Amino acid sequence: MRIELLGPLEIIDEHNIRFSLPGEKLRTIVAVLALSGGKVVSRDELIDELWAENPLRDAVNSLQGHIARLRRILVTRIGRDLRSVVQTTPAGYRLELAPEHIDALRFTALVESAAPLLEADPEAVLRTLNSALALWRGPALFDTGQGMICRMAYTHLEESRLIAHERKIDAQLDLGLHQAVIPEAEQLHMRYPLREHFCRQLMSALCSSGRQSEAINVYNRTRQRLVRELGIEPSPQLRGAFRELLSQT
Repeated sequence: MRIELLGPLEIIDEHNIRFSLPGEKLRTIVAVLALSGGKVVSRDELIDELWAENPLRDAVNSLQGHIARLRRILVTRIGRDLRSVVQTTPAGYRLELAPEHIDALRFTALVESAAPLLEADPEAVLRTLNSALALWRGPALFDTGQGMICRMAYTHLEESRLIAHERKIDAQLDLGLHQAVIPEAEQLHMRYPLREHFCRQLMSALCSSGRQSEAINVYNRTRQRLVRELGIEPSPQLRGAFRELLSQT
């Protein structure tokens, strides 16, 4: 069994057949248990995640009912008793599933494994981060609830996704793939115009491709937006990249 959270929540059985779970609360329970990485999630944590905004007097019984329903669905779809997978403990519940069977945990592990290779082996970084980014099918935790655990996980995963894109493009630039990286760098810069790293990468790719005037325009537009929307000047790193660009024109 595998669980995918980087997009609509889906469960994949041993025959590689995908299915979704009915109801936001069931999906939220699975997401929270999966994100815990095999650690026990207390009943209180799950109750807060499911009903923090609308507390129930019989929340413990309601939670037990949802867990029972989840197990019934999994037994029906997977075809075997999964009590050993969705475990009940004195302190709460845990998911007995290897981290590599949960896409969000696999993604995080791949991004972390690429970090030590950034300067020494850009080809390995590129391969690793391509594999990590290929796991995404849409926004993380797309159809779960909006409790604190899911919100924090969403923020962390989306930020890690942007970092993976940044490091991937850095690796491509280190490998001299300046022209090839321009379309992706332009798309990311347009989507996140205030994220300076994407700006610097696009400037570098354009300049190294002989398109210095376009690179200057990218800097000027970014500076204007930073001043207008955030009330700040570009960082020393971005200003330094601009000065280096001017020295090459």
